[in-house]
Amino acid sequence: MNHRLYEKIEANPVIAAVNSMEKLDLAIQSPCEIVFLLTGNIFNLRGIIDKVKNADMDIYVHLDLMEGFSKDMMALKYIHENMKPDGIITTKSSLVKTAKSMNICAIQRFFILDSLSLERGIHAIHHTRPDAIEILPGVMPKIIKRIHHETKVPVIGSGLIIDKEDVIESLKAGAMGISTSKEEIWYM
Repeated sequence: MNHRLYEKIEANPVIAAVNSMEKLDLAIQSPCEIVFLLTGNIFNLRGIIDKVKNADMDIYVHLDLMEGFSKDMMALKYIHENMKPDGIITTKSSLVKTAKSMNICAIQRFFILDSLSLERGIHAIHHTRPDAIEILPGVMPKIIKRIHHETKVPVIGSGLIIDKEDVIESLKAGAMGISTSKEEIWYM
């Protein structure tokens, strides 16, 4: 269990998702306390992490989207030991289990496209027990409620969050936070 993640999201449930380098400085200047890094590569990742941490923000690196790294245990170990993000995000159950065994905060990302992906996701969550789950799209209150109820793992809504109503509905459904790349929502 990662109390720091939960405390930060409780204080401010909006997470700045940075999907381009142009948005990094905007995210750092925003009132958000957490950055989900969805872009980067083997050459710039350390600098990005240092810059975010120097701004007194937490950063979670989406391993699957980092260029130049393999998506395996060695890349996870290298990034954790040498760059020290606050945690990782991944769609891969094997990386979640590895991260948990290394005492790294792990957020597992799920794309819920249909009832089969929902059932498989719930099964995977029971098996991997990530620190939190990121669900895409995040505008599905009934699904957020069901996943949280069935797994008891904190849920973060993400994807297609376009306005204040989406944020409120997701939070009311049981999401502990919202991850979005929409800058105007960072200031809610």
